[in-house]
Amino acid sequence: MKIAHLLAAPVLLSLSAGLLAQGYPPPPGGYYPAPVQQQPAWGAPGYPAQQQPWGAPSYPVQQQPAVPAVPAVAKRKPIEPIDLPPAIEQGVDMIFIDPEIEPSTKQQQALLHDISFDDWSGAPVDLFLPLNPLYTELRRGLVRYRQRWGDLPDVQIDAGTALKTGMNGERVAQLRTRLGLAPGSEYDAAVSAAVKEFQAAHGQKADGIAGAGTIKALNLGADHYEKLIIINMERAKRLPLEGERHKYVLVDAGSARLTMFENGRPVDSMKIIVGAQETATPMMAALIRYASVNPYWNVPPELVTKLIAPRVVDQGVSYLTDREYQVLSDWSDNPQVLDPNTIDWVAVRDGRKEIRLRRLPSPANSMGMIKFMLPNDFGIYLHDTPDKSHFGKGDQWISNGCVRLEDARRLATWLFGDMPQGRNPKIEEDVQLRDPVPVYMTYLTVRPTASGVEFLPDHYGRDDAVLARLSTTGTLAKTELKTKGAGAL
Repeated sequence: MKIAHLLAAPVLLSLSAGLLAQGYPPPPGGYYPAPVQQQPAWGAPGYPAQQQPWGAPSYPVQQQPAVPAVPAVAKRKPIEPIDLPPAIEQGVDMIFIDPEIEPSTKQQQALLHDISFDDWSGAPVDLFLPLNPLYTELRRGLVRYRQRWGDLPDVQIDAGTALKTGMNGERVAQLRTRLGLAPGSEYDAAVSAAVKEFQAAHGQKADGIAGAGTIKALNLGADHYEKLIIINMERAKRLPLEGERHKYVLVDAGSARLTMFENGRPVDSMKIIVGAQETATPMMAALIRYASVNPYWNVPPELVTKLIAPRVVDQGVSYLTDREYQVLSDWSDNPQVLDPNTIDWVAVRDGRKEIRLRRLPSPANSMGMIKFMLPNDFGIYLHDTPDKSHFGKGDQWISNGCVRLEDARRLATWLFGDMPQGRNPKIEEDVQLRDPVPVYMTYLTVRPTASGVEFLPDHYGRDDAVLARLSTTGTLAKTELKTKGAGAL
């Protein structure tokens, strides 16, 4: 795949630490505000919510070939399990379904080079050009990260058992050196405190025990994590400028969180459930143009085969009628409703016959009571769900690509002023949004904090794949710091 927008030369501009640490002040509460108290759940729980497959037959999944001669991690899977235009930088850029919502930053890219900044540098371009404030916060976090972790000895720690308080030996001595502590071979309170600090910053359980995961992270070195920050700065560069949009929604599949913005500031936030690794929620932007109230649930064909057909074979068609399922003639907009008694359910169960099945609107419907539609060729939308249990379990990367909302009613009220109502609770009805609102779906694996940054798990493997691909171009090669300890870019 053609790699666009890349320059290999490092930044040659050296700035003082004070200038680099400047930036727009963060909004009250930061960029990840605490969620508003969720309203009581309504509707009986049904099946775990599923969506229509976004790699539908009319939009076939195209697997991108692995880039040759790169580390094996890049060959595991494509960054995006969809066919993308060649100008798209996979894992960083968005596909803009509606071109009018593309941030004006793209038109300013030529100006960056006029002031001696190259792409993928982590440079303080926000001091010269307007960018999304998240870029500033991540850039400041990069400075703080380099100040805290960048100058520590790049010592490799030998593999072995977990290290913890009270232990002694050569590996403890290596760990002490790696963390910049006084020479020695004892795992004392100072080592435990430094390990906890490192773990908290690098997305690990801060227990003070240097297990295999912590040792691996330490051995990757600060340069690896600096590059991750820079990748996320590039993602932030694709987001709207402060004040560019009156209202917009940010869907972050990295943290599984949705944030509502007004006039460049976050006003509300909630948990979401996004795609699993094999059906990753794509990085795209589109306009919410309408909501489908009392939506039908079109059951994914694989669930019909694996879950529903076996139960119909065992329990009869009453299994369908009791739960208000309909068998439809085809996938058109106006299909005929078929008599379920005319279907060979054994053939459906065995995978020899495919049918379309939908569930009528109800609180137990897996779509919940509302869908927010942003027309696109990938079949992605935001929707309610009756099953709220996953939001408290931390397993929020489980959908077929669509976005399930912790509190759809709250989002609907923010968009429409109130929860839209249909005229018939058993008929799906579209309610137009007078002023369409943009949704930007990104993937952030680094989050700014008061002390620097926090790294999040790379659920989709996009960071590793971007690093592996860019390593073949020379981009994101280790940058020489002009001012040691100051984090100069």
